Parts: sequence; structure tokens; C-alpha cells
Amino acid sequence: MIVDYKNIAVAGSGVLRSQIAYQTAFKGFDVAIYDINDEAIASSKKRLAKLKKNYRHDLNASETEVDAAYDHLSFHTNLAEAVAYADLVIEAIPEVVDIKAAFYRELGKTAPEKTVFATNSSTLLPSQFAEATARPEKFLALHFANTIRINNTAEIMKHPGTADENFDDVIQFAEAIGMVALPLHKEQAGYILNSLLVLFLQAAELLLVKRVADVGTVDKTWMIATGAPLGPFAILDVVGINTAHNIVQAKAANGNPKFVELGHMLKTEYLDKGKLGRETGEGFYSYPNPAFVQADFLKN
Repeated sequence: MIVDYKNIAVAGSGVLRSQIAYQTAFKGFDVAIYDINDEAIASSKKRLAKLKKNYRHDLNASETEVDAAYDHLSFHTNLAEAVAYADLVIEAIPEVVDIKAAFYRELGKTAPEKTVFATNSSTLLPSQFAEATARPEKFLALHFANTIRINNTAEIMKHPGTADENFDDVIQFAEAIGMVALPLHKEQAGYILNSLLVLFLQAAELLLVKRVADVGTVDKTWMIATGAPLGPFAILDVVGINTAHNIVQAKAANGNPKFVELGHMLKTEYLDKGKLGRETGEGFYSYPNPAFVQADFLKN
């Protein structure tokens, strides 16, 4: 039996957050998007307009279908309004412990008693925030891969206090929005995907910060040697350099000098210069015609 969720709230309206919201709306759910101010909401609307085009191109969706999906969305800067009817809240705010904890303390006071909370955190554990939610039995992790309309995985991870019925409900919800549901019965920082991916991407970043090789050489090596369509820095541009920086900063906070230097480089050479990745038109590469798509990139 499909879980009886009808109203979904998505907190945060960045790159992946917008994809989660639109995919959910595309499958017929009513979705309230929450972010902290009107500027963030305006940026979200621009991303969603692009997603309508992507769904037509990648999924052969009709104009009627993509418009209907957009009509299932509402936008809010007031958290209480956004979650007033929510059966499920999917949190996808910055990967910073203090920010997430503060959000959950407020959400726990604001959301209806019925509401289940799910974090899309890339690397943090749900048990780190379970107490802050004031409803640990209704809290778990629901993690999506980028470009979820194509890379349709959903990792569902419980913490020791998650009730089995809520775990099962979120698995069914993930399937209902077109995902391949991947249940994890034990907490693992980074789930399956990011346990592999984060180490891979950070290995590439450390090669750069140590000046072993430049961006193009690292990506070229990986693409030629493995046959992969993208190198690690091209992937980082999709993920977003701000997300990568937040993950690095968590390791830098533990005093690891390699990650202190890497965090400084990402901030000064990229974030401070507005080079946030593919979404802003420039990151490690310049878009829409990055070097790695050029015919001679994989040649000597």
C-alpha cells in the first residue's frame, strides 16, 4: 500500500532542493518550498523554470505535464505557513551542523504532530539532530543524487530511534516519486553514494591544492584511464563548490591542516569570486562550453 502522504514541504531552494521539489510535484504531490527570504525564493523560481525545459528534453514530458507540476508548487518565507499541512518535510539546507540544528529546533515547534522529518544531508548523521527535532521517532535521512530525474536514487537511512513504520513510509514515498529506494538499516556518514564519492572528489581537490596537477590534467587522467564521462572537477561543478566547501570545512574544524588549506583555497579562489559551479556559469570550468567537452580535451 502506498503511504498516505499528500502534502510535502521542502526546506531550502538551492540546486538539489529545487530538483527534489519539482520531481515530487511532477509525480502529483503538493509541494511547499520554504527558504529564508524573497531573494532565495526568486532564485528557486529561476531554477524551476529551467527544470521545466529539462524535463521536456530528458523525459519527453509534455508542456501540459511540466506546467501541471509547477502548479503543484507553492513558495514561502514563513516556516509555519510552509509546513502547516505537511505530511513530510524534506530538509535540504546548508551542510552546517549549527544551522541544521537550529532549523530542526524551530521545525519541531512549528510542524503538526503528524509530520515526519527527513534530512537530505550529504555527510551528516540523522542522530546528530534527532534530539533537536523533539520527535526522533519521526526523523530519518532521505538522500538524493544530483539530477534526480535521471540519477533516480533515494537512500533512506534510519537512526536508532527512527520508528520502523516511518522508515517504511518514506521508502514507499521515494518509490512513489519515481526513485529507486535504497534502504540503509544502520547509520553511515555519507550513506553509500557519498561514502564513495566524497573521498574521490576530495582526493582530486587535494591533488590541486598540493599543486600536483591542474584541474584539466586530473580530469583528463580519470576520463581516459577509466572511460568515465566526467572527471572529478566537472562533477564538483555539478554538485556546487559551496557544498564542497561546507564539507571540507567540517574536516578543517578538526584541525586537519590539509583541509584547512583546501577550505581556504575554495573560498578565496572560487566562492569569493562568484565561481560556484555549473549553475553560475563558472566553477572549475567555464560554461556552457567547458574545456572537457571539446574534441581535443582527451588528446595529447
